Amino acid sequence: MKLLQQILNAKPHRLIAVGVDASVQQALELMARHDIGALLVEEGGQPVGIFSERDFARKAVQLGKACLDEPVRHLMSDRIISVTLTETVEECMAIMTDRHIRHLPVTDGDGKVVGFLSIGDMVKETIAEQSFVIEQLTHYITH
Repeated sequence: MKLLQQILNAKPHRLIAVGVDASVQQALELMARHDIGALLVEEGGQPVGIFSERDFARKAVQLGKACLDEPVRHLMSDRIISVTLTETVEECMAIMTDRHIRHLPVTDGDGKVVGFLSIGDMVKETIAEQSFVIEQLTHYITH
């Protein structure tokens, strides 16, 4: 399995973040522009939460239409679980499954967030790995 560093290197964009005082509307527009399902939320350059489509869908019902003008801090999840560049896809899948989360910030050796991975990234990588193994086994059997 690949290390997270290798997966991040292959992604077109590594980290899209928004400040805690950005409006929900601004966050949603940023997500749409980059075709992503979640953003890291920062305050003073430090990660303080994650804002996702799921956060919006669940909390917007409670807050109503006016929530688009609310600061993203009111709808974000403040439970941040991160991983390091040297962890594997298998390790991340286990964390995501055990913790019931869909997005993981990735930190470098100094604890600085350098990327953001989704469950979709993990599934895509797992499928690619399995396809490679199947191809190799098929080649071995037929030759």
